[in-house]
Amino acid sequence: MTTDREVARCLLEALDQGCTVAVASVVTTHRSVPRRAGAKMLVYPDSRQIGTIGGGEMEARVRGAAIEAMATRRSTDLDFDLLDPQRGDPGVCGGSVSVHLEVFMPQPHLVVIGCGHVGAAVVELAHWLGFRVTAIDDRVEVADPERLTDADVVLSGPFEDSVAKAGIDEWTHVVLLTRNVAVDAGLLPLVLDSQARSIGVMGSARRWATTRQALAEAGVASDQLDRVVSPVGSEIAAETPAEIALSIMAELVELRRREPSPE
Repeated sequence: MTTDREVARCLLEALDQGCTVAVASVVTTHRSVPRRAGAKMLVYPDSRQIGTIGGGEMEARVRGAAIEAMATRRSTDLDFDLLDPQRGDPGVCGGSVSVHLEVFMPQPHLVVIGCGHVGAAVVELAHWLGFRVTAIDDRVEVADPERLTDADVVLSGPFEDSVAKAGIDEWTHVVLLTRNVAVDAGLLPLVLDSQARSIGVMGSARRWATTRQALAEAGVASDQLDRVVSPVGSEIAAETPAEIALSIMAELVELRRREPSPE
């Protein structure tokens, strides 16, 4: 039988791989039940499981509830009587079981493209807020791990190569904090072709209008361009790099908390 230690190991592996999972734990039991308090089961979004909390119809119902909980990102408690299947009980063991379902989500990923003064400030604040941060710049002296000590990954060299290596998926937020419109216009088709959860571009509304027009003329579809938020960041009259970083991260935190899971 799978041990709790194996369940914990698989949980950590799933989170490292960017997968949302749920852990079902038997909390209390009364009279005859298949597993006692402390039994655990790990459930994946595709309904695979590691461990067992007793098998049978009860376990199947918990697995279904776990998939629902992952979709809503809300942990929950479940109570079952195992007495009479004729009235809808999931078993005939003679007891009752309470199960706690806890949803675990991977660490959010932020890709910062352009690591000048503002980019460096965003990297620092994002790390402090619990994001896994990938920092990208085509200037080797700027994309320096000793300068960007809070980044988990620092990539330098051609932007195109770095974006391809960044691992942008549905849990990834991307912010472009580059030095000009030409760089943004060259990079955005690559980012728009990814599964990025959100895409933000720094700059004035006029700068974005110029960039958008250039991309539209290059054939980028309007619905793709609508994915971009620009100017990125909450409006707090920010001026300094630290204040701009605060406005950007405030917007991303709000997005994280309000939107449903992509799983």
